[in-house]
Amino acid sequence: MKSFVAKNDVSNKKWYLIDAKGVVLGDLCVKIANIIRGKNKPTFTPNVDCGDFVVVINAKDVVLTGKKLDQKKYFTHSGYMGGIKEITARKLLVKDAERMIKHGVWGMLPKNRLAKRLINKVKVYAGQDHPHEAQKPQEIKVGE
Repeated sequence: MKSFVAKNDVSNKKWYLIDAKGVVLGDLCVKIANIIRGKNKPTFTPNVDCGDFVVVINAKDVVLTGKKLDQKKYFTHSGYMGGIKEITARKLLVKDAERMIKHGVWGMLPKNRLAKRLINKVKVYAGQDHPHEAQKPQEIKVGE
């Protein structure tokens, strides 16, 4: 019996819409990571990009449990000595909520060249509006 190997067929990709309002950040990121990797499909192959596109709306309304809003810190580094910057989750949620979700999804992807292609399949928007109506995204409920 031959093993099945998935092909990278771009025309066969679906688009999904996820509303992040009131959803816990970790639950949301797990769902997104599984969809963009293609783990929800029976034809999943780890070394092939067989996942779908995900549009996330209302990123500013995502929920963090416990004291994470004040205690969780995100770090960036400029590359220069002493160039490390930190920002709390509360400030990042106000300043750049899209980055918080992409950071969470990135941590759940494998660290290889494929991950760079996969993270580009996530489209995150702070508000309700998004420019992907033409793709007719299918809505998915998360955290219920």
